[in-house]
Amino acid sequence: MATHTPANLPERIQHYIGGKFVDSISGATFDVLEPAGNTVYATAAAGQKEDIDLAVAAATEAFENGPWPRMLPRARSRVLNRIADLVEAQDARLAELETFDTGLPITQALGQAQRAAENFRFFADLIVAQADDTYKVPGRQINYVNRKPKGVAGLITPWNTPFMLESWKLAPALASGCTVVLKPAEFTPLSASLWAKIFEDAGVPDGVFNLVNGLGEEAGDALVKHPGVPLISFTGETTTGQTIFRNCAADLKGMSMELGGKSPAVVFADADLDAAIDSTLFGVFSLNGERCTAGSRILVERPVYEDFIARYAARAKNIVVGDPNDPKTEVGALVHPEHFAKVMSYVELGKSEGRLLAGGGRPEALPDGNYVQPTVFADVAKNARIFQEEIFGPVVAITPFDTDEEALELANGVKYGLAAYIWTSNLERAHTFAHAVESGMVWLNSHNVRDLRTPFGGVKASGLGHEGGYRSIDFYTDQQAVHITVGPVHTARFGASQ
Repeated sequence: MATHTPANLPERIQHYIGGKFVDSISGATFDVLEPAGNTVYATAAAGQKEDIDLAVAAATEAFENGPWPRMLPRARSRVLNRIADLVEAQDARLAELETFDTGLPITQALGQAQRAAENFRFFADLIVAQADDTYKVPGRQINYVNRKPKGVAGLITPWNTPFMLESWKLAPALASGCTVVLKPAEFTPLSASLWAKIFEDAGVPDGVFNLVNGLGEEAGDALVKHPGVPLISFTGETTTGQTIFRNCAADLKGMSMELGGKSPAVVFADADLDAAIDSTLFGVFSLNGERCTAGSRILVERPVYEDFIARYAARAKNIVVGDPNDPKTEVGALVHPEHFAKVMSYVELGKSEGRLLAGGGRPEALPDGNYVQPTVFADVAKNARIFQEEIFGPVVAITPFDTDEEALELANGVKYGLAAYIWTSNLERAHTFAHAVESGMVWLNSHNVRDLRTPFGGVKASGLGHEGGYRSIDFYTDQQAVHITVGPVHTARFGASQ
């Protein structure tokens, strides 16, 4: 059983459609577990096609006839800032619920709640400051861009840091003037319901935000296939993304997909090893290792390899695994028994594919719940499954290299391309390697600290398209080029008499 149960937990988690909390039309539900003890704490409404139809109808009505898309940017900005205020005012409660529902350590969950508020503030500023292109041909023509919200946005979000990742999509979609239907991950539906009251209190009109809980193959599938939803933003696993891609094709929907990762952290012999060890430990073991940008493959130049792995493993053994609600905890419980079983299968596989230096099982003191020791494998070959496949847990593979060329081959030698981390004091090497690595994002001598103005996304099997900053506004709006003639027009006069 969870060691801490938040007060006033709902026994039923409902949809939110057209400004009202409702059950599924069919009455279907599913059980929701807390990961520290795997006990059922609530039932959630399981959305079906008919529930998605209702939510899309409400969002369509709000888009076509409501005030939201027609508000001046400053008016929408004020609402977004009120949303941020309301999130910040209850960040401790949000973190408590997120920790209970996901197993994330409480100190890390608090940071995610604060980041969610910042996402709304950022887009509140952006839509007021935003300028679009205007081009002038003196004496002949003026050309400008008229930007229009696309309509009902379908948002499908994952179970790792769910509240914060929902804010990544909700903030730019609402800032752009779209209305939305959110389908949160079925493992972690608790915090998504909080958006309804937050938006209501901030002054978001009914129908602008709609929430349908449910399974991906039911509610998610219906949302993707709905002809009244012109764009889908999805964050999740790559094979699910491939299915969504196929299903979006029939209606030529706009798509933004942030998918899986197996990101390399490349440590050269001239790196600041203390900083690199701190960062690479944090990069794979924070958020329980359940992060798409985790540096889960560490490539280390051979002269410092043995020193690095000895120090890294010693630190990994000292990481505090335990009750997610304890501020001392650094790694909590994985989100769900199904995911725990997947991660543990990779831990067992790794024992035949690498040299086990730390972890390798469940902590002895924690016989219940989804707890995994921080696990370190060294000497992992480039064709090993634990080197190639996304584990999404507190498991890292470390591999030596001898040359820059070999490091680049190892870094690029997987199907994913989301993030990369490079540690070197050689400025020329840092930029040359960064430009050659196949990833959507690169951090040089840094862990994952992201400026919200920059594009977020991956290449290869890690995604399609980018969001973040103006790229998000581009995704949620249509850009219409308008051309105005301001001088004589010289047009060939077809069919005119000679």
